[in-house]
Amino acid sequence: MPANPRIAVYPGTFDPLTNGHIDLVERAAPLFDRLVVSVAENPVKGPSFTLDERIDLARQALAGIAGVEVVGYRVLLADFVRELGAGVILRGLRAVSDFEYEFQLASMNRHLIPEAETLFLTPAEQWSFISSSLVREVARFGGDVSGFVHPVVWAALQRRFA
Repeated sequence: MPANPRIAVYPGTFDPLTNGHIDLVERAAPLFDRLVVSVAENPVKGPSFTLDERIDLARQALAGIAGVEVVGYRVLLADFVRELGAGVILRGLRAVSDFEYEFQLASMNRHLIPEAETLFLTPAEQWSFISSSLVREVARFGGDVSGFVHPVVWAALQRRFA
């Protein structure tokens, strides 16, 4: 299937999905005919939520955003992008510190799937310091992260770390 520049894939572990992720989805969705939020299994990271739980939370948190669908994947991202016929890989950059890693990923993806371009977006300033790992760590110790995640994600975090 040829790459379609009107289809974008936003890959991540999303453990958990944060308001920064939601902000990027809300701003990217109008740019494409289809935006596929792609939840990676990624067992190497030892996620707090299972793949199915993360997919379900993302679907609930992103419900109502036109043109957005949530799909899990367990294969190489390049293969997944090619399977969908996507022409764009969307990535978020919070700070300069993210750039080196994201540049390496983009370069590898360009090698593996040259028909797809990587597009970087930055979150709104109020979400620029938020990461899933920071949210998870604070929640694990009973901290209130309700201002950084969708209410359904906050409830799941409270249940997980009760």
